[in-house]
Amino acid sequence: MEILDVLTSMAKTGRLGPVFSGADWNDVTAALGEPWDIGTMSRNRKWPRLFAYGDLELSVCRCRKVSLICVQTWRDVVELPPLAVGGTGTFPAGLKHADVVSALDGAGCSWEPYTPLTFGNQCSLTAIASGANFTFEVPEGEEPVLNVMGLPGDGHDCSARTAGQDH
Repeated sequence: MEILDVLTSMAKTGRLGPVFSGADWNDVTAALGEPWDIGTMSRNRKWPRLFAYGDLELSVCRCRKVSLICVQTWRDVVELPPLAVGGTGTFPAGLKHADVVSALDGAGCSWEPYTPLTFGNQCSLTAIASGANFTFEVPEGEEPVLNVMGLPGDGHDCSARTAGQDH
């Protein structure tokens, strides 16, 4: 499988194997193993926390649901969990805007420019099916290169304290 196949599938379905917005964290770790614990997203609280499986980054809220999903593609190589993508899970990066658009079009995945994240030296597009966002860096005089792909959160609010869980 190629990285464009993985990202296109995510854009169409809103998921990468067991990972989707709202997924139960115990189900994700049971399927993919233990991730890197990057740390808290707040100085004052233990949750939400940021975890990573290589370049797949996941924010997990205190109710232990996946709340944000992001694939960092700005490095030379993109590493994703092999159990979710097959093979080694290692892919070359440097994806050009035209290649991403061609892959989305070829898969029948409609998209549109995303103007809130298009400014200065970046441009962005959104896949209609899932709301997946592709944000590109635009090096001066060069074609835009994919920097990050993210899936939107499910909008849930776990502000109510949950018995027996750290907050």
